[in-house]
Amino acid sequence: MQQHDLVFDFKARYYTLGKITEATKQIWFVLHGYGQLAGYFIRKFNILLDQDIFVIAPEGLSKFYIDNLQSTKRASDRVGATWMTKENRLVDIENYVHFLNALYDQQIGVQSEIPVTVLGFSQGAATASRWVTHNNIKFSRLILWSGIFPPDMNFESGRETLRNKQVLLVYGKSDPYIKNSHLAEMDMIAEKLDITPQWLSFDGKHEIEEKTLLAII
Repeated sequence: MQQHDLVFDFKARYYTLGKITEATKQIWFVLHGYGQLAGYFIRKFNILLDQDIFVIAPEGLSKFYIDNLQSTKRASDRVGATWMTKENRLVDIENYVHFLNALYDQQIGVQSEIPVTVLGFSQGAATASRWVTHNNIKFSRLILWSGIFPPDMNFESGRETLRNKQVLLVYGKSDPYIKNSHLAEMDMIAEKLDITPQWLSFDGKHEIEEKTLLAII
């Protein structure tokens, strides 16, 4: 048996909040977590509309039914998206990087002077990290919320990309997915990247918390 790869056009969806106008102060790309859909995830950022912030929420290229048929014994209608899995992961990464680059080029264009923030939540944190360090996209701030840098990222390009960039690491104090070992790993990776990220915690779990969101605008 021999594996083959095929390159073809692929249609993907994304959502936006607001419009880019002369009053727009910032542009945010917000990348959802595992099992989420962009159309629901972007609603967590509705409050940014009042701050003259244009929000773009791309969606992971792979969809799946969230409920396990074998355990629930019934068909599921709950659908989630994922950015990648361990199966053929390098191709998944290549595909979503191409998708995000195309979306950036389409949406930013002549608006490149507006400050761009890239926020990744949970699994989206690794996706955001890989994206910004794979390319030369123009952005001013990277926010990893309830997620960490991928340990296998390219540290050489990461150091170059994140130099003079603001990096925020946000997590809930009761987040069941963020352990002390993850925080220690983040410290180690930050040292390898030669960056000093700003840490911000809040009283909450694995979630986008509105008060904290407003505090980092």
